[in-house]
Amino acid sequence: AVKLLAPEKAGAVSIARFEREVRLTARLTHPNTVTIYDYGRTPEGIFYYAMELLEGATLEQIVDACGAQPPGRVVHIASQVASALCEAHSAGLIHRDIKPANVMLCERGGIADMVKVVDFGLVKELETDRAALTHGGAVTGTPLYLAPEAIRVPDQIDARADIYALGGVLYFLLAGEHVFQGQTTMEICAHHLHTAPVPIAQKCRVRIGPDLAALVMEGLAKDPAA
Repeated sequence: AVKLLAPEKAGAVSIARFEREVRLTARLTHPNTVTIYDYGRTPEGIFYYAMELLEGATLEQIVDACGAQPPGRVVHIASQVASALCEAHSAGLIHRDIKPANVMLCERGGIADMVKVVDFGLVKELETDRAALTHGGAVTGTPLYLAPEAIRVPDQIDARADIYALGGVLYFLLAGEHVFQGQTTMEICAHHLHTAPVPIAQKCRVRIGPDLAALVMEGLAKDPAA
């Protein structure tokens, strides 16, 4: 699969951000992270990168088609996403846009439900981030999965923002609906900041174990220290 930087977005800062995305993502080698094979420019000057072609469905598509997922399948998916994020975080990278649409389930070597985490387009390098390439204090990411600190102090977030988002993804998989609903981005952000989520055990149509329920709710803690 080849990703191109659209010509209308090909300003100097956009190109620099796109190149940086490729460079950082290419450092990741975890089997649950999409693989980058090559990058460069076409003869016309269009920047591109080539990544593995994925055949499967996103978690968003799966829940839209089939509803809430069985707890066992959710645990299997969660462990793979968390493992991919562990490598990224250990390398000093935050994804910043973990959501159901950015997690695909594929089949590899006859093994079903192989997770691939995709779209590191908002990736932030912890140690050497340059504000000009990440919009400084601008709120980035998908509002439905934004950690409270990503709304309050977006330029100071760390890897725990990805954990909050993963908690939201697991909630979505188990409940078949988002943690918070809202008509506007502002309303959804206000819920992330101030509203306690309904316990996942009350939202599931099937019984889930207390350890899994506690894990999901701890991931959605308002305080990063929790």
